[in-house]
Amino acid sequence: MAEKLNRSEVAVKAIIHPEPVATLPGQANFGRVDRSFELPTALYALTVGLFLAYLGVMCIGFANPEIALPMAAFVISIVAGFGVPALWVRMKPDNAQRPLSWSRFMSEGVETLSGRLDGKSAAAQVLVLPALIFLWGVVTVTIAAAVRG
Repeated sequence: MAEKLNRSEVAVKAIIHPEPVATLPGQANFGRVDRSFELPTALYALTVGLFLAYLGVMCIGFANPEIALPMAAFVISIVAGFGVPALWVRMKPDNAQRPLSWSRFMSEGVETLSGRLDGKSAAAQVLVLPALIFLWGVVTVTIAAAVRG
């Protein structure tokens, strides 16, 4: 539950700095931020590819001219949903870091809120949902073909 605090209660617990803080916590250079998500481009592309492959399986499995417009909307949504963050990495001011290379990703892993993950675990964590969605599409189309058959 939320509780209402008055100014005097907040003032007791607030940390007041006499001058503006020059850097944000965990940042060496103010104005430069890491927008790379610490993921290699190949892993990012594979994630997009699995989502688009799912849509391809559904288009082929349920071939009907009436689903062309919804599928086009889904493709545009996926491309935009993954394309905007890809462009975000290249935004100005210059990004302090580039996406990790595959070899560096596998050797160093990534830092998550629950701790550091090695490369294999991080790749599995990133790809498990897109892979399950793709397999779900394959199973759905297989079942529909068996029922129609």
